[in-house]
Amino acid sequence: MAQDKPPDQKGHRQRLRQRFVEAGPGALADYEMLELLLFHAIPRRDTKPIAKRLIDRFGSYAAVLRADVKTLSEVKGIGETTAIMMKSVADAVERLAREEVMDRVVLSSWEELMDYLKISMARQETERFRILFLDVKNALIADEEQQSGTVNHAPVYPREVIKRALELGASALILIHNHPSGIPDPSPADIDMTRKIEEAGDQLGIRLHDHIIVAREGTFSMRSEGII
Repeated sequence: MAQDKPPDQKGHRQRLRQRFVEAGPGALADYEMLELLLFHAIPRRDTKPIAKRLIDRFGSYAAVLRADVKTLSEVKGIGETTAIMMKSVADAVERLAREEVMDRVVLSSWEELMDYLKISMARQETERFRILFLDVKNALIADEEQQSGTVNHAPVYPREVIKRALELGASALILIHNHPSGIPDPSPADIDMTRKIEEAGDQLGIRLHDHIIVAREGTFSMRSEGII
């Protein structure tokens, strides 16, 4: 019941909520945003120490939301139910970013696409390879993960990429993969694989628009850098 909550804690929660409403999320520190989130899952405890432990463990608000349920649950004060609630917020963020890209002309909404890729891939702990399949107007038909691998390798087969493009009736592709190391620079193997896919696609009228590498320290576009 409300009377069980210490008055100072009740006042702190109200003040933090009011700051969020009046000034917006940019006015709050990362740990305060986590406090605000934790209010809903932990109604009768001081959530500031828990929020600060989460920041100490993961480094930022965004990194906390990207952590998996098991790892979140290892932090003192975070049970499985709270961890699942936090992951549901992360999922909502990714879905919102995805909505900004789906059914739009991808090449004219490049900034939104980069935001979506950073949210969904930049902090993955293993390497993942995804393909955006586009129609003749460069609208997104499908966004599919083709392979996942180890911390530094996800096997990709050009023949399978082109085969899938033909199945979907795609006219163009954008390749994406992440580098868990945090550095987005392509390896020689990345470049070789990209050129093989580009050559195979050219033979069948399927254009490779770009290959984007996503990492914590930024993104790398092979098209922009003149590699393809």
